[in-house]
Amino acid sequence: MKPTILIAALLSLGIAGSSLPVSANAQTTAASSIADAQRQRADYIRSHYSKFEYQIAMRDGKKLFTAVYAPLDAGPAKTYPVLMVRTPYSIAPYGAANYKPMLAPTADYEKDGYIFVFQDVRGTYMSEGEFVNMRPHISQKKSAQDVDESSDTYDTIEWLLRHQPYNNGKFGQWGISYPGFYTSAGAIDSHPALKAVSPQAPIADWFRGDDMHRHGALNLAMAFNFFHSFGQPRPKPTDQRGWKEPEFGTPDGYQFFLQLGSLKNVNEKFFKERIAFWNDIVAHPDYDNFWQSRNLLPHLKNIKAAVLTVGGWYDTEDLYGPLQTFAAIEKQNPGIQNHMIMGPWIHGGWTRTDGDKVGDSNFGYKTSDTYKPLEYAFFRHYLKGGDKPALPKAMVFETGANRWRQFDSWPPKQAKAENLYLMENGKLSFRQTAQTQPFSEYISDPAKPVPYTTETLTGWSKNYVAADQRFAASRPDVLVFQSDVLEQDVTLAGPLEADLFASVTGTDADFVVKLIDVLPANAKDGEVQRGHAQILVRGEPFRARYRDSYSQPKALVPNEVTRIRFGINDVMHTFQRGHRIMVQVQSSWFPFIDRNPQTFVPNIYQADEKDFVKANHRIWHNASYPSALKVRILPAS
Repeated sequence: MKPTILIAALLSLGIAGSSLPVSANAQTTAASSIADAQRQRADYIRSHYSKFEYQIAMRDGKKLFTAVYAPLDAGPAKTYPVLMVRTPYSIAPYGAANYKPMLAPTADYEKDGYIFVFQDVRGTYMSEGEFVNMRPHISQKKSAQDVDESSDTYDTIEWLLRHQPYNNGKFGQWGISYPGFYTSAGAIDSHPALKAVSPQAPIADWFRGDDMHRHGALNLAMAFNFFHSFGQPRPKPTDQRGWKEPEFGTPDGYQFFLQLGSLKNVNEKFFKERIAFWNDIVAHPDYDNFWQSRNLLPHLKNIKAAVLTVGGWYDTEDLYGPLQTFAAIEKQNPGIQNHMIMGPWIHGGWTRTDGDKVGDSNFGYKTSDTYKPLEYAFFRHYLKGGDKPALPKAMVFETGANRWRQFDSWPPKQAKAENLYLMENGKLSFRQTAQTQPFSEYISDPAKPVPYTTETLTGWSKNYVAADQRFAASRPDVLVFQSDVLEQDVTLAGPLEADLFASVTGTDADFVVKLIDVLPANAKDGEVQRGHAQILVRGEPFRARYRDSYSQPKALVPNEVTRIRFGINDVMHTFQRGHRIMVQVQSSWFPFIDRNPQTFVPNIYQADEKDFVKANHRIWHNASYPSALKVRILPAS
């Protein structure tokens, strides 16, 4: 295997480290060292664990395929806790003689000794039953045939308690992304033996903030790519992945999706009605019962296990999920041990990367090294009686200042609400002043949407969340508002809210609001000149038809000033003195977000080409219509 290929493979396992450019000889040496470490870890697992495979019957009789790795020295005098992952992504390799190369986030777990359990969730790979995306939770008392992910977790734990020898009666569960959702769901009405759970980048609501939508606007590149592969039908249990990558015919995703035209062309040209969940998306354009029933947050109740929710500030897929999961558990389960860690990471970056850099943001050190011992100590304490970890209620990384902070609540109680007012001549200020020009305007053209990244790719970018936005600021369809040079540090902590007063000549529109840190003229990153770079801190799109209700969309009235308010995911960021704060406003973010035709139609997925029209968009900013970004400022410590 070539060194570069090996490095890429090991990076996917979270073993390889620095992304800095190195010489060919250094690459070869690093690859050899990493490969040796992986072989040693795999050899250790094989020589210290036995693997067993079971078909575990659920209460409705369906059997879920489960792999168990048990320490060889387990016995009556030496019992071990169980650490479980439930996943729709396959627990391969299959066969009792075939072992995973890693069983846990780090090798420390494997050396410490756990019974590791992996399960194909209902309807995936080798498990029986029907797979349901984001299976709705059944909140009422269940009958023998009523199943959800909470009951399947409960039944699995109950079976393992009775049939897996030498467990110590304590179970833990963890998972990242979709497995994070199964971890959250498994904690509901906790089995008494479930003592600790860690939902990491958990999906919570696929319409309002996670993965497939942002405030009802479709995450086009993500949804198209994901369901083209993950959505393929599985007629019967199989150990084959069956993932099929789309054939784009070009490396340029922007051009591909633009030429695709209306989203009604997806089925005609590509999916051919075979992708069931894509058909569900098309059939449910609004927040109806289909999506509401898949919102897990109201059901996160009766949790008895200790909880450690983990997320990344730079997660392009699931940032809403961990923030809202932590908040819902905190509100609905008073008195339990509930903690949150938010670091400067991409999706799953706390286990898969060093966490030292994302896009154009450099944090200066391996932030993942701070996190890993805390997660390890969390499970060791609750499952093995180890020392209690020094975990605050919320441990968050402060980007901009590049340091960890601890709080006894999130958002911090001491953070004070303020308004950042959008003003004439591109000004941005915490103080509102009289305006002679009451609005700023631009032409939004669906035929020429604003790109969300300068990268050429057909998938979705992992780096756009911290990318230099000067490419967007130079476009005439992007409004730019900028503060004066800061004389003191300004630290924002907690959720943001866009509060726009807008008028449009069309009958529908999207609005994208971006918070940006503008570096000073002499800024450098090592030897790289970064003067005046506009580094994205947070961005959020909103489909204006949902301004009053996600479930009952409403057309905009042409040329009527309308108030449009929407939440933007939390930040913990310091704008240092000498920097500027910038807000950009635009009406497309393509192809991360699908194009709004700007003509109100009942279902955008069925829009005709004639519905896509240019429109003039005005953002108003005077005493009567004070457009602003609402923030929370944390006083200096």
